[in-house]
Amino acid sequence: MEDEDELRHLTHAVLTKNGYRVLEAVNGEDALRVATQHIEPIPLMLSDVIMPRLGGRELARRLATSHPETKVIFMSGYASDAVVRHGQLEEGMVYIEKPFAVDSLMQKVRGVLDGKFD
Repeated sequence: MEDEDELRHLTHAVLTKNGYRVLEAVNGEDALRVATQHIEPIPLMLSDVIMPRLGGRELARRLATSHPETKVIFMSGYASDAVVRHGQLEEGMVYIEKPFAVDSLMQKVRGVLDGKFD
């Protein structure tokens, strides 16, 4: 879930090209709506940390009630230490800094799905 259209579309294309099924949402509220309508498990959520209306951490918390299996990768254009200092991330949360290389994204996604970042 990414609120910047270009990055969201590019990320969707990259993940789809690499064999992943992607549910796309424009903001946290939209992501909750999409997830609620999706009956199958959602193995992974990729979400911006800071978004208008509903931030990534709150989205992950709410999503966990209906999809407890969902692992999360947070992303942000802010440096990871700044995001942690401002209380947006806690130690142990999986994070990727924007802009990111396609290879970095794919390694992070595969690593989380394989349980290497638990």
